[in-house]
Amino acid sequence: MQHSIIAEKSLAFAIRVVKLCKILTEDKHEYNLSKQLIRSGTSIGANVREALQAQSTKDFISKMSIALKEAAETEYWLILLKEADYLSEKEYKSIANACGELNRILIAIIKSTKANSK
Repeated sequence: MQHSIIAEKSLAFAIRVVKLCKILTEDKHEYNLSKQLIRSGTSIGANVREALQAQSTKDFISKMSIALKEAAETEYWLILLKEADYLSEKEYKSIANACGELNRILIAIIKSTKANSK
């Protein structure tokens, strides 16, 4: 597979999410929100990997768009965990900033791919 910044960053983010969910379940006994977070947070990278193997530009854009939707959902679960006092402000900001970075990269990829495919 070709070198891909978004693939690397989304994998690193997924690893952070898995580790965070492990802490949430083991130390704070929070299972329901953790399950949602791990599903959406790891799905970002899975969809990016699928996009990198896309059969067409349309397929690529579709998979990257799904990754973007998963990143938006992940942001929601992170906000909820912070507001429910499962994450400190510092913990939240750190992982939310990483999620925001993925959002910005995905938006740029989708926009540039659409512009270049015209």
